[in-house]
Amino acid sequence: MEPLTDPFGRLHDYIRISVTDRCNLRCIYCMPAEGMEFQPQDEILSYEEITSVVESLAPLGLRKVRLTGGEPLVRKDLEKLVAMISAIPGIDDISLTTNGLMLPAKAALLKEAGLSRVNISLDSLRQDRFSMITRGGEVSKVLKGIEAAQAAGLEPIKINVVLMKGINDDEIKDFISLTLNSLLNVRFIEYMPIGSATDSWRQSYLPLETVIDACTEAGWETEEAELPSGNGPSQNRRIIGAQGTFGLIHPVSDHFCDNCNRLRLTADGHIKACLYWADEYHVRPLISDPAAVQALFRKALGNKPHNHEMALALEKKAQSHTPTARRMSQIGG
Repeated sequence: MEPLTDPFGRLHDYIRISVTDRCNLRCIYCMPAEGMEFQPQDEILSYEEITSVVESLAPLGLRKVRLTGGEPLVRKDLEKLVAMISAIPGIDDISLTTNGLMLPAKAALLKEAGLSRVNISLDSLRQDRFSMITRGGEVSKVLKGIEAAQAAGLEPIKINVVLMKGINDDEIKDFISLTLNSLLNVRFIEYMPIGSATDSWRQSYLPLETVIDACTEAGWETEEAELPSGNGPSQNRRIIGAQGTFGLIHPVSDHFCDNCNRLRLTADGHIKACLYWADEYHVRPLISDPAAVQALFRKALGNKPHNHEMALALEKKAQSHTPTARRMSQIGG
């Protein structure tokens, strides 16, 4: 069967699936402090429906699946879904993006079910600041989650840090220090205008050259590094002599759209071929018909723009399409 390609020849073998729009934190860049409306439970895809979508796409070359949220581990018995997807022929990599709070209870179960690795979101190592960013979270619980993932063998473990000017940019050296004696990949991610492209976002945005500057200030020499988990968007480096690595993800200042291989499926069953634009295609009514599912994914890819134009949003310039109104927690990142 013809693989999943878009008009620009990009091959799509990776899908990010949101299993819920709910979360046990309220991070400032992901959700509003209050007034968030969550999808009714009967509008959320069942595990059987999610598995059916993956089964429909695997013959078209889908190989990698990432489970996201909201916080995916607030969905009951997520390890059952991991096992269901793991049994699909052709799927050889299943990963999870989580805030880590529930990993101590779940890491071993997820590994046994077939989970390959985890990305853990952690935007500050300081309790007062972490509590402010997450609106009440405890950083010690995330650190215990990282330990649980290490003990379970969910490697490589990637730590996602959304870098925000005037909020956590003075912790860059602290985060990189985590890689000196541990096999962690700390990834600094530019703040993106998803669902909230306001002046407050622009004021917090910070280009990632700051990270390299911090290494220079610390007297650290760096070298390019490769990770065993494939060709993601991160530009990875290592402090010479360090066990772990750090990475830079520039979705705004230096977008990686030319090599995009990602599809997205929201928790309520909408296909998003691009994280940033509003275009969506409701696949849930078609799930019992694999050919129709495949056709709708091809239609979504056929309308996928060449890039997301976030840099134009930063400069307050006109864009060619309509940005999404959904917040990050409603898409799955």
